[in-house]
Amino acid sequence: MGVLNVTPDSFSDGGVFVHAQAAIDHACAMEAAGAAIIDVGGESTRPGAKPVALAEELDRVLPVIEAVHSAVSIPISVDTSKPAVMRAACDAGVRLINDVRALTEPGALETAAALDVSICLMHMQGTPATMQNNPHYDDVVAEVRGFLAERVAAAEAVGIDRTRLIIDPGFGFGKTDEHNAQLLANLAELATLGLPILAGLSRKSLVGRVLGRPIEDRLAGSVAAATLATWNGASIIRAHDVAETVDAVRLVQFIRSH
Repeated sequence: MGVLNVTPDSFSDGGVFVHAQAAIDHACAMEAAGAAIIDVGGESTRPGAKPVALAEELDRVLPVIEAVHSAVSIPISVDTSKPAVMRAACDAGVRLINDVRALTEPGALETAAALDVSICLMHMQGTPATMQNNPHYDDVVAEVRGFLAERVAAAEAVGIDRTRLIIDPGFGFGKTDEHNAQLLANLAELATLGLPILAGLSRKSLVGRVLGRPIEDRLAGSVAAATLATWNGASIIRAHDVAETVDAVRLVQFIRSH
């Protein structure tokens, strides 16, 4: 899953792809590099990020989704929690809703149920504005698994078939480095839910803190994390550096198949 942020303040590439042509060029480059999905986001969810108004998020993502949809042959996902954005984005061609709030916003479950697309449910402790303020768990793997199981049940209760669902442990979303490490090492525990797992570790603070690297110098660490996530059972890897990550994933798949 190649990342296409159309925000001015995302932690890694904020402001880089806010114009439609730059977004199209980047999406096409990611498809050529081997991306299987393009993930378009119009609201930063980095630690400390403030919410974006509905109209502003729509203004950011819809022109890009419409343009990219015409330019690439792979599915597009929208990174949003707002029901109105979900509806408009799917009308514009989106095939996956990637929701960091796991359909907990008012009306999100019912909206997702009415849309014939896949849905990724992610775990987050707190909100982007507060999530890294001393996150605490007694057993992070069990608690994340329990939350995701509950959200899957809530989705099924409104008529969303399991075949449409993906789960994401939410690396860096209300987790310390130790929590992230435990989740990465124990992805198999989440796999017992019987759903595909999405892992997003690309360029995250975990990589920067452990390796002492700034955002622009986290490629090796990000690829290492993607390799571990794939080995431990992730089905989708969300990445900024697509070509290098695709190489790592392909090699893991080859080795695991023998």
